[in-house]
Amino acid sequence: MCFDEDAVPPIPADPDASIVSRDLELVAADGNRFAAFVAEPEGDTETAVVVLPDLRGLYGFYTELAKRFAERGIRAIVIDYYGRSAGVAQRAKDFPYAEHLATLNPRGIYADLAAAVEYLRSPEGGSSRFVLTAGFCIGGRIAVLAATGPIAPAGVIGFYCWPAAGNDGAPGPTARAAELRAPVLALMAGDDPGIPAADVEDFEKALTTAGVEHEVVTYPGAPHSFFDSKRSEFADASADAWRRVLEFAERVSVPV
Repeated sequence: MCFDEDAVPPIPADPDASIVSRDLELVAADGNRFAAFVAEPEGDTETAVVVLPDLRGLYGFYTELAKRFAERGIRAIVIDYYGRSAGVAQRAKDFPYAEHLATLNPRGIYADLAAAVEYLRSPEGGSSRFVLTAGFCIGGRIAVLAATGPIAPAGVIGFYCWPAAGNDGAPGPTARAAELRAPVLALMAGDDPGIPAADVEDFEKALTTAGVEHEVVTYPGAPHSFFDSKRSEFADASADAWRRVLEFAERVSVPV
């Protein structure tokens, strides 16, 4: 788990921005129905992002983050992971996500992600031309690995994304670096026992060797899930990370 249930993104809301947001229900190619949340700026934008949460799935931190993206002119959709095991109903704060975590599998997750990308590229979803993926913790890993598949994101962003092999031996972003087909922005915590510095170094070396456009940034002393308004001592790191996210989104949204 990255954030507490009451966590808030460390990004000030823009009171002058006009956005619209709503809950959404999407259907994956395998028939799974899952919950999502979309926030859109008023007016046209060609840039969109699929936000991939931490282990809790869809909850308040990420709906607020979607609004912050929209206030900066980027259409954003957050997806839930647990449609197959928990349905699409609103979740209580004590939702036992750990019980549902064991039901997740890569095929289902990427089917749901593909449905979200398809929505953003459709007329209903704004005909977004440049679709990025951005995720946190397990979502960061999913976001980066999305660049190995057919959805062809314009860029991928991983906050404290786990780059090494999984506990089940499944290869992670480091081992699959040569398969990545999109620029990578990785924002890592310097004091993260779950992601050792050596793993981050191996990831960056693999990206360099593979010739993948990338930026791997480690914030010294920052813990896993530092990107949280309650962690005021890491406000500078959070501000820098958000700046890099917006600059990255702008950079990969330029027509080739």
